[in-house]
Amino acid sequence: MFSYRHAFHAGNHADVLKHAIFVQILDYFNRKDTPYWVIDTHAGAGVYDLRSEWALKNGEFSEGLDLILAAQTPPPMIQRYIQAIEQCNPDCMANYYPGSPWLALQALRRGDRLRMFEMHPSENEVLQQNLALESRQAQRQTTVYMEDGFNGLKGQLPPAPRRGITIIDPSYEDKQDYRDTLKALREGLKRFATGCFVIWYPLVQRPEAKELQRTLTRLAVDGLNATLTVRKPAEDGFGLHGSGMFIVNPPWTLHAELEATLPWLVKTLKQDEHGSFTLTRNQK
Repeated sequence: MFSYRHAFHAGNHADVLKHAIFVQILDYFNRKDTPYWVIDTHAGAGVYDLRSEWALKNGEFSEGLDLILAAQTPPPMIQRYIQAIEQCNPDCMANYYPGSPWLALQALRRGDRLRMFEMHPSENEVLQQNLALESRQAQRQTTVYMEDGFNGLKGQLPPAPRRGITIIDPSYEDKQDYRDTLKALREGLKRFATGCFVIWYPLVQRPEAKELQRTLTRLAVDGLNATLTVRKPAEDGFGLHGSGMFIVNPPWTLHAELEATLPWLVKTLKQDEHGSFTLTRNQK
């Protein structure tokens, strides 16, 4: 149950897609003065040292972040993503990789709030340690819960200011995560129909993954679905050959931003001739 550690995968191609989109959503919410909440159901450790033994074991950032940083003339969406990485690395070296909680923490204004859930005992401990290094203002704005984010989400919705972003990105190592993600989204929309819900999901050779994607794209919601495939699925059925992001109530600017960015990401991150992307809309 507690075997997954995101440090093994920090900065990979899936993180690039997830976090480039997430930064755009945060920026969009910051356009208005009204406060908002960010709720992260699977926060992990928050920020990751890419020089650590775990990160170096598979070195997955070499197939994601490193390629982005070395590429020429990235589109504006990726330039903004790089700025967010740099903000976490004041020495101008990309040694630390900010997960979604830290990208949110960097974006928060004084009236905004961050709620983080993390059940893994070791991850939660590191998350608390990382938060303790932040400013007192950041700590006052943030609450960490050591409980199941799928269940804990119910008590956070709707957020007090009636503006909010909920990001749901479990590891999906447990098959139950696919069903729980869909259930959490449906229940969340009952409590907070106008909220922005961000669902990350893996592209893997698993029937549950394919069924989740099909179900999401059939929901009667205002939604946007983006996928990035970097290689042909492995013959043994294992491994991540891509990932997807499904956003409910997305910023109206996001579709155009992704149209300009996804072809560049395919060109930059593809590992074989099977690199591709999709971008579709759901409507109520």
